[in-house]
Amino acid sequence: MANTVSVDQLANVIMQGLTEYADAQSDMVKQSVKDVSKEVKKEISANAPKRTGAYKKSWATKKTKETSNSLTMTVHSKNRYQIAHLLEHGHAKRGGGRVAAIPHIAPAEEHGATMLQQKIERGLRE
Repeated sequence: MANTVSVDQLANVIMQGLTEYADAQSDMVKQSVKDVSKEVKKEISANAPKRTGAYKKSWATKKTKETSNSLTMTVHSKNRYQIAHLLEHGHAKRGGGRVAAIPHIAPAEEHGATMLQQKIERGLRE
């Protein structure tokens, strides 16, 4: 007598396989987000103005939100956030004129978005 499998049993096996695949891909995406956020932090620190080094060293990553299938990481300046915008975009001088901008956040953010996309595409292919 041949083994018979009902449609319900087959559907359950397929759903279990799809759930396992989705969980594995979700974990891969979350790890990619963590990895890229660390790389963005390094890039910002490397390109940040270095007058005293305190601003450069102030950059950190933190987990902002996590659900079962998503992760939000934030790259921020822990204690020098007040000057991040001024350095990135320049600012007015007291006696007139402007201080030149030193773009270091936007380029790292753009590079990070590209890296994340490539990393996720690579993970999905593997």
